[in-house]
Amino acid sequence: MPFDDPALLLEQQREQFAHDRRNHSDIVCLPRADRLKHYGLHFAKYAGRMARGDAEEKSQAQTVVDAILVSLSAANALSQHLDQEIGAIPSDRRSATLERLTDAAGRFADACEKIDHLEDFLALAKTANVDIMLWSIAKARELSLDVNALLQDRRRFLGSRAFYVKD
Repeated sequence: MPFDDPALLLEQQREQFAHDRRNHSDIVCLPRADRLKHYGLHFAKYAGRMARGDAEEKSQAQTVVDAILVSLSAANALSQHLDQEIGAIPSDRRSATLERLTDAAGRFADACEKIDHLEDFLALAKTANVDIMLWSIAKARELSLDVNALLQDRRRFLGSRAFYVKD
């Protein structure tokens, strides 16, 4: 089943929630606004990685997987149904260009800044997060990535860092 299948996307979002609660208690315990800002910093970091191209030590595949995981986490913080929103997006918003990623990351940062100014931010943050996920899906296709397997591997690695958690 392809990663962007709505049923699979919902399952991945739920898995990410459980993963975050187990392995990222330092972030999950933050107020929602602070979590969103944290995720915005991640998105900026990923845009920078992609902009550096071959000069970046992290692979494009790892960056795509990390972007997907953080987008899932951001969706949970936003109470966003990615599975319902992704399917309704026109194909012109489904591109893997660096410009598409940096635009979406910038809009997510703009939404985070609006939080501090008590301005409307929710719609902007949700739209930007959908676009980050769409970029990630398009880039994963371009790179021929087995997204489901890579997400599982990355979660397993990140989970091993929380050696103090007993399941």
